[in-house]
Amino acid sequence: MSTELAWSDWLDFSQEQISVMPESSGVYMMHAAMKILYIGGSSNIKGSVSELALKECTCNAKRFKYAKTADYKQEAGRLIQEYKQKHGGSMPICM
Repeated sequence: MSTELAWSDWLDFSQEQISVMPESSGVYMMHAAMKILYIGGSSNIKGSVSELALKECTCNAKRFKYAKTADYKQEAGRLIQEYKQKHGGSMPICM
């Protein structure tokens, strides 16, 4: 059973914003042109988002948001399923 996530605001996808992220477990989303590019979860969201900033597709993100949660695997799976239900079974473009 999931609880409501406490999301950050949408932040600029920049090294400055990434550098102040917590090094805790959680989930995150990235978008460009108001389209979700990536949904993920990690035991260290700061490290994961830093790595994604260097990847070919996700480096094009303009904004991101995150939420801390110990159940990051379950929550990431739930978020991906919600996305797929809203988008006819399609995954975000960078996944």
